[in-house]
Amino acid sequence: MFRAAYFIVFIIGIAPTIPGLAGAILSSFSYIPPIGLAQFSWQGYHLLWLWNGVGQAIALTLFSAITSTYIALLFCFSILQRLWQSRYWKKIETCLSPLLAMPHVAFAIGFAFLFSPTGMLARSIQTVFDTGINTQGATWLIHDPYALGLTLALALKEVPFLLLMSIPILQQLQISRLQQVSHSLGYSTAQMWWKVILPQWLSKMRFALFAVIAYGCSVVDVALILGPNNPATFAVLVWQWFNDPDLSLLPRAAAGAMVLFIIATLLLLLVIAIEKAATKVWTQWHYSGRSGINLPGKSIFNILLLIATLMVPMMIVWSFAHRWRFPDLLPSRWSLRFWEIEWINIVPTINESLVLALTTATIALLLALIAHEYKLKHQLRIPDYVVALPMLIPQLSILFGLQVTTLYLAADAYHVWVIWAHVFFAFPYVYLALDGPWKSYNDNFSKAALSLGKAPLTVFIQIKARLLLPAILYAWAIGASVSLAQYLPTLMLGGGRIATITTEAVALSSGFDRRVTAIYAIWQAALPFIFFTFAVLTSRLTQRKFTFINKEIVTNDTLSQRPRHL
Repeated sequence: MFRAAYFIVFIIGIAPTIPGLAGAILSSFSYIPPIGLAQFSWQGYHLLWLWNGVGQAIALTLFSAITSTYIALLFCFSILQRLWQSRYWKKIETCLSPLLAMPHVAFAIGFAFLFSPTGMLARSIQTVFDTGINTQGATWLIHDPYALGLTLALALKEVPFLLLMSIPILQQLQISRLQQVSHSLGYSTAQMWWKVILPQWLSKMRFALFAVIAYGCSVVDVALILGPNNPATFAVLVWQWFNDPDLSLLPRAAAGAMVLFIIATLLLLLVIAIEKAATKVWTQWHYSGRSGINLPGKSIFNILLLIATLMVPMMIVWSFAHRWRFPDLLPSRWSLRFWEIEWINIVPTINESLVLALTTATIALLLALIAHEYKLKHQLRIPDYVVALPMLIPQLSILFGLQVTTLYLAADAYHVWVIWAHVFFAFPYVYLALDGPWKSYNDNFSKAALSLGKAPLTVFIQIKARLLLPAILYAWAIGASVSLAQYLPTLMLGGGRIATITTEAVALSSGFDRRVTAIYAIWQAALPFIFFTFAVLTSRLTQRKFTFINKEIVTNDTLSQRPRHL
């Protein structure tokens, strides 16, 4: 029974990678029988390289992905160097959950509201300095031709994720002991971070960097909101080719998806090469000198927190603004009109998003629990890096093959395919979120219960799941937030018939009324936060109840053991 359950995990959460890539490869060679293309050809790749500006699009993709990844890494290291194990670190841990809960799309829309030529930064500069800014034809950091805004936004958004991934790594490194040894050798604290901790931390951050750089090169929704337009980044260009009404040009889109897959693979190899060069080849900096550089980690985190904190109030103000001329700091007229008009349209979209998120998070959590339990009991299992493949392969490279596969099975089952796609992309995140707690669980609790004659399922539910409930609920919230953030899977496998908060927010962000865009962005940011808040509150209440019951048991046992005096 357990093996059959694990086989279901493989079929739903891992196996789609095979038909996804196979379908994209065959389609790139013009083999798509459902639309009448049944002969292999290089025509798709030929049309791809004939496209005007494809080289510049690839260059923009490489620049934004590499630069944003290593800026985020530098920011993360700066924060760790200055604030790890300090009193301020508790504030960082408290802020990580809301920062991680904000989806990329909501962050991008808020970033646009702040840094556009008529955004709050430009309004503030004009009000304070009276510079007479000319906004006509300006781009600033939004749709700039060099993807600087896209790069900065991706870097800032990925810092909380890298910080979260760094916490268990630094706990394993035992920083206090390393600091004592380093000080005894005459190294300062700053230099200890550079020469002792950085090489070890960097090698253990490889997987996190894989996820960040793979997302950076394949992102579509954020690039549509913030990236350049002519030419766009390569992922956006491939997405535009997929939307071409001429089906005979689909091989060009599939060829673009395969080129994007090759780019992502090369970037992963680049991450490994940089890591090896810094830790194995170019090692002189490990021991040259004892003075170190203190990076402004606290200032970086405060700026990140300020930007993220300003975004939600900015979106709320825009949603109620009736008239807001540039360069006024606040609207001259306020109105509920746009909320009233959009409420009829947004309620069904919210319901659809919630149903997808709840279904996806629950299924992904069940699959992750089965996978971890099977992993503990059997040596023959799927490696973790295979489970993580959907995080590392560009979505476009898989989704086109999956879309072709659905044509052979049941093309009209849009909800089924969308849920399947959401589970497929959410499962790795949920699985990895549970990996640490499952490894740290003391299995002696379960062994003691089993020795008393309890059934394995009873032991899991009443003991292990209860002790690990906070981690389980947090992983469930992660699965829901990943589902809420899915843009390409919803559009491609839903055939444009399923509208979610994310798909609507991205569609409205391109030149539509800012007030309507702000309404959808508010909900897009609020829904994941609701899931995380529910997970945190539920786990706290349950743990308090569990602690109270344990105290009562201990008290009763103590009273029963007291000697009775006649």
